[in-house]
Amino acid sequence: MVIQQCPHSEYRTNGVDRHGNTRYRCKACGATWVNVKPAKALGPMTVPVADAKQVLRLLTEGMSIRATERATGTDRNTICKLLVFFGDACRKFLDHRMRNLTLEHLQFDEQWTYVFKKQSRLTLTERERCHDIGDVYLWTCIDQKTKLMPSFMVGKRSADNARRFMLDVAGRLVWPDTRPHASDAHAFQPGGYKAVTQISTDGFPAYPEAVDLAFGPYVKFGTIQKEYRNATMIYTPSEMVGTKRTGIKGIEGRQARTICTSHVERLNGTQRVFLKRLNRLTLCFSKKLRNLEAAFAMFACYYNFCWQTRKPGKSGQKRPSAAMMAGIAGHVWSFDELFDAVLAVQPAPA
Repeated sequence: MVIQQCPHSEYRTNGVDRHGNTRYRCKACGATWVNVKPAKALGPMTVPVADAKQVLRLLTEGMSIRATERATGTDRNTICKLLVFFGDACRKFLDHRMRNLTLEHLQFDEQWTYVFKKQSRLTLTERERCHDIGDVYLWTCIDQKTKLMPSFMVGKRSADNARRFMLDVAGRLVWPDTRPHASDAHAFQPGGYKAVTQISTDGFPAYPEAVDLAFGPYVKFGTIQKEYRNATMIYTPSEMVGTKRTGIKGIEGRQARTICTSHVERLNGTQRVFLKRLNRLTLCFSKKLRNLEAAFAMFACYYNFCWQTRKPGKSGQKRPSAAMMAGIAGHVWSFDELFDAVLAVQPAPA
């Protein structure tokens, strides 16, 4: 309802509209209008903003939901609702900001976890009908130079999800201009395609088809398979004894040495530290798929804009944040800045 102006000063309440805003009616002329409530940062949630920031900050630092409840006094059901609300906002924020990126070398990997119960505990009916419980994988990619995580996906380890994830990543990169140009290769120079980026993956069979579908000839692509000794021993570190690098598209000869997934595998360790639900040998796990998706979206926001990785060696010096390295942020954000940016209230239309 459009707010109407009335010159009279005597009016009374006349119920509420469908959004809960109070409706008024003039006693003299009968004109009606609505007193629009200002939008709140947390929407319908009544928890104070300061308490919400404290809860979310503890969750991003690796505390569990129940530990956060004990530390802050906030009920765990409220914490879960707040996590889902902020996590959904983080996903929309990342989807908006992670566009027109120029990344040189992307490394892909999938990290195992589970929701509700492990795959071996599912009944035949649950295996057939339920897609949101059992084994779930965190599909991630990271740029080798900037350490930016441009996209992620939570789902089963299937060829369909591999194609969806690769198409999403391809849509966030800057593609070259395919129109002819005077500087292009001519008869005296072999022709070719300008690569958008280089991609390195493990030996998952679905990746070659997914990369070809998303990038076509505009990519350099290779796989690496690592061989381990004592890999069958549970909860013990395995010794890597060899690697097999295979250039599939645009990578030949000595260029195969550039195929690498070590950085994205190191990111898996960071994820297990900052997300309590991913910790091994603990009682922490995800009860709902939506909670896992929201928690990982919040981690991705915090990692890209607030977290600083360290430089190699023993100096302990920190790099700029991944968003700074990629040119989408001018400084290292604090959590308060991230909170305000993610939940930025848009001005209501006049």
